[in-house]
Amino acid sequence: MLVELGLVEQRYGAVREVLEDGASVTEVAHRYGVVRQTVHEWLTRYGAGGLAGLTNRSTKPERCPHQMPADTEARVVQLRITHPEWGARRIRWALGREGSPLPSLSAIYRALVRHQLIEPHRRRRKREDYKRWERERSMELWQMDVVGRIRLADGSYVYAVTGIDDHSRFCVCAKLVRRATSGEVCSALLEALAKHGLPEQILTDNGKVFTGRFSTTKTPVRFDRICHENGIHHLLTAPYSPTTTGKIERLHKTMRREHFSKNCFATIEEAQAALDKWVDEYNMERPHQSIGDAPPGDRFLRGRYQVAPVETQTEKTADPELPSRPTGVLRSVDAEGVISVARCRYRIGRAFMGESVEVIARSGLLEIFHRGVLVASHRQKKAQPDTPIEIRQVRLSAPRKSTTGQVVRRIADSHGQVSFAGTIYRVGRAYSGRNIDVCLVAGSVQCSVDGIVVRVHPARHDPTKEYGALAQPKGRGHYNWPSKRDASAG
Repeated sequence: MLVELGLVEQRYGAVREVLEDGASVTEVAHRYGVVRQTVHEWLTRYGAGGLAGLTNRSTKPERCPHQMPADTEARVVQLRITHPEWGARRIRWALGREGSPLPSLSAIYRALVRHQLIEPHRRRRKREDYKRWERERSMELWQMDVVGRIRLADGSYVYAVTGIDDHSRFCVCAKLVRRATSGEVCSALLEALAKHGLPEQILTDNGKVFTGRFSTTKTPVRFDRICHENGIHHLLTAPYSPTTTGKIERLHKTMRREHFSKNCFATIEEAQAALDKWVDEYNMERPHQSIGDAPPGDRFLRGRYQVAPVETQTEKTADPELPSRPTGVLRSVDAEGVISVARCRYRIGRAFMGESVEVIARSGLLEIFHRGVLVASHRQKKAQPDTPIEIRQVRLSAPRKSTTGQVVRRIADSHGQVSFAGTIYRVGRAYSGRNIDVCLVAGSVQCSVDGIVVRVHPARHDPTKEYGALAQPKGRGHYNWPSKRDASAG
């Protein structure tokens, strides 16, 4: 009759054969179908613990050198609960500032999953079709945009005019406005230029407050004129290409998630004060993943004026203290090799066509630098010595009174247009439903409201139809048909 022995009984039998019967370890191992090292281990465990030492043991290691310490894991959980929007990278950066042991990003991720603080998900593959780019230094390119639907406590919404430096991710502009009009956006731009200086280029989308590229008249808007007057090259994205301004879009996402989604303010002034405080923390304290977990402010100040070192073969000597030059303004060289400063033209040379140069005015001279090298100097025209070059603001001309003459009155439709002599002339949506006085002046059509000219167009209508239009200065009359009572009476 066959009897099935347990694992402990089999191991005990092998130990007895070696200890009592004097069998060799090799023979016993061959008979029981194990290796010699296993039989030696059974002998050691039997000598240390007797029959109880031959029972099955857990395969879990007694200690794990690379396991996260319990206090560190508790701190990770505490940081995640305090800041629910923080991920593994941000938590690791915070632990480093506290001086705690730094676990790996995967260890922090697994700890958050164990405590059910995040939902595990498959890692998304990186999009290889995006062309990622970054400028080499600060103040070379700004990205600007407008973000809306920022809700206040009373239910109204405001907009934020934002700007970011492409190289350092430094937020150069964050201003809340009631309406995203051209005047408000340009005011925010001028404040940013006065605070941080003039960049070489500004990149925006094709919004109407930024460009008149897709308007019917194709005329430059005020934002374009400010850039042109200050020597800033205004760049535009391709239509329907939001990834081109991906850095400013990522700023909007961070601003909503970390600031506006947690707070609701009563007034726009209170919201602006809180936003300024958040921007200071974002620029000077918050780490940014794309620049090596460094605050944007460090990279913005460090990369603002980087000059390539010049290799020399002379012996090293003590460098003399050079006087620091003041910060100038940037200008773009046109096709003729000329720049414009304070409404005066200065020649540099066609070799610098399309390049950006820095202009400094001091001691009655205008010094022009290209990449930190003095390339030209001119006597300053129409200016006093040591006159600083200020940021130019576009001056809007005073409203012009309408020209006297034969006037025809029309009512602007919902699209801000009026009809004269069978031709449509645009006045503007702001004047929809209002009375527009139309007057012919020297081959042009002048549109005015309350005696103030609002739009002038070149005459496009058929001249032969002017007489009919001028014969009805208040529009086409309506014929009053006689009623039945009048007809019966007649």
